[in-house]
Amino acid sequence: MSWILLLFAGLLEIVWAVAMKQSAGFTRIWPTAVMGVSMIGSFGLLAMAMRTLPLGTAYVIWTGIGAVGAFLVGAIFMGEAVTPLRVLAAVLIVSGLLAMKLA
Repeated sequence: MSWILLLFAGLLEIVWAVAMKQSAGFTRIWPTAVMGVSMIGSFGLLAMAMRTLPLGTAYVIWTGIGAVGAFLVGAIFMGEAVTPLRVLAAVLIVSGLLAMKLA
């Protein structure tokens, strides 16, 4: 169950990061509201997952889901650059997540 909570916490991290970008420096009300609600949800789910998961594992997985997810959303939906170096960085992050899970 903790892994499912952690997965959803990571997905909400992607939501709040995208909403923060869309808020235009907190000048747009709805993206700012979405960011706030998803941020609270993400932190709450992370805290619940950390009841049974090790700190380092939970935090690395949570940030990794957010980082790679934000990269993918930016590339697919926002027209951000997809360069070989950025793809390599995302692959390295995913490799680190897998290694942390296996450890």
